[in-house]
Amino acid sequence: MKNIKIIFFLLAIFCLQKNNAQVWIPDNGDGTYTNPILHADYSDPDVVRVGDDYYMTASSFNCIPGLPILHSKDLVNWKIIGHALVKQPPFVTYDKVQHGNGVWAPSITYHKNEFYIYYPDPDFGIYMIKAKRAEGPWSEPLLVKEGKGLIDPSPLWDTDGKAYLTHAFAGSRAQIKSLLVVCTMNPEGTIVNNDEVMVIDGHEGEETIEGPKFYKRNGYYYIFAPSGGVPTGWQTILRSKNVFGPYEKKKVLEQGSTTINGPHQGAWVTTQTGEDWFFHFQDKGAYGRIVHLQPMKWVNDWPVMGQDFDNNGVGEPVTTFKKPNVGKKYPIEVPETSDEFNEPKLGLQWQWQANKQINFGFPTSLGYLSLYCNTTTKNIFNAPNLLLQKFPAEEFTATTKLTFNSRISGESTGLIIMGLDYSYLCFKNDNGKFYLNQKTGTFDKKVSETETKPILIENSTIYLRVKINKGGICSFFYSLDDKNYQAIGNDFTSKEGKWIGAKVGLFALGEEIKNDSGNVAVDWFRVTK
Repeated sequence: MKNIKIIFFLLAIFCLQKNNAQVWIPDNGDGTYTNPILHADYSDPDVVRVGDDYYMTASSFNCIPGLPILHSKDLVNWKIIGHALVKQPPFVTYDKVQHGNGVWAPSITYHKNEFYIYYPDPDFGIYMIKAKRAEGPWSEPLLVKEGKGLIDPSPLWDTDGKAYLTHAFAGSRAQIKSLLVVCTMNPEGTIVNNDEVMVIDGHEGEETIEGPKFYKRNGYYYIFAPSGGVPTGWQTILRSKNVFGPYEKKKVLEQGSTTINGPHQGAWVTTQTGEDWFFHFQDKGAYGRIVHLQPMKWVNDWPVMGQDFDNNGVGEPVTTFKKPNVGKKYPIEVPETSDEFNEPKLGLQWQWQANKQINFGFPTSLGYLSLYCNTTTKNIFNAPNLLLQKFPAEEFTATTKLTFNSRISGESTGLIIMGLDYSYLCFKNDNGKFYLNQKTGTFDKKVSETETKPILIENSTIYLRVKINKGGICSFFYSLDDKNYQAIGNDFTSKEGKWIGAKVGLFALGEEIKNDSGNVAVDWFRVTK
């Protein structure tokens, strides 16, 4: 029986590698898992259980569609099932690239047979959207509390029917920070009142306290909140018998003797069998804020997370652990990465740099994705029509097949690694001839860019490849037959974007506005080891 289980596990791995080409699988196939459960930038994760199903959402900033919705049956294996935010308001703002702005840390809850997501836009206020099904359709965003610097909202519907919201502040907009407040809202959750009560001033011992999650258990109100900053902080728990405090506090999770820095900000979930678990992220530079899962239990009405390896009374993150008991065993699933473009819809892994416009491009039923060279910009850093996806693992290779149907000199397409520093293979029409080179740029208040000497390509179809090694080191290659790949340009060290991880993807750009832009037919995009 044991050998049969091993064979099925190996077959599952083979199928995933062949069909989905995923390169990070946290499920070890033996009843254990290895963190991170998502080696991808699902920043500020929040999770809710509904029956036997678990749903996760995360920050999406300026990337559209936003608010990804992931689904799991066992808390370890996750799959993208949709996005809650198809287009980001206000449109006049987010039709343009807004690096680091937009959707900050959201919360997802289930109340009276509906899913609710509250998300903050630090420049406009707190929004709410809801849906009958997690897959959608989701309602249009409703601005429930207007104001600059209001971030990280989390609602609580109390047992007496009253409703509350806790949130934090972004000092860059509000001019105050390291504070958490609780305010009331109407029972429908559509109006958040301006009756805030400060429940903690974190300047003494809890600097940069933010990201609160609101719960109630055994007569206590709990606010789970990260402190100490994204790369270096810890998880703090506040508790009180009164919703407005005063609150006691306790540190329950820290890096300690482990290599997992800044373990904090996430979600408490109880399984249908009564087990408790905590999701948090780890800031991993260019790879973004990757997601970990920690065992949790309650002792004297305080949560205890991870394992206390150094015996100082504070939990530390585990690396490998027994999988959650959800009453059944479920098959391995992973988020999408590769896309053959054989369906008349984009894979759910793809996001644009701004609200999608109709002329960015189209999926087809013809076996390819068509992208158009109609965006003119002085630099690719601010191009809204970059089609990108998250780094899915520490090491991987991305390869794409492109056919360039350029109509105007100056049009270009290619494969890009995008962050505050970026590098891309540029396949360009220069007076009717196609040239390929590497362009590398950096953003420091303004964009500066360098490029290698262009190579003449006697073909409109080309294969482009980037190989990412540990440390985010990227090496670029090209081929004319998908067999013989030639190195091109220089190795590039990927860098995170503004509050997000580096991304990989495609682009199509022009240098002048014409009434008939050229296009690139993307046959496929494959992520492999």
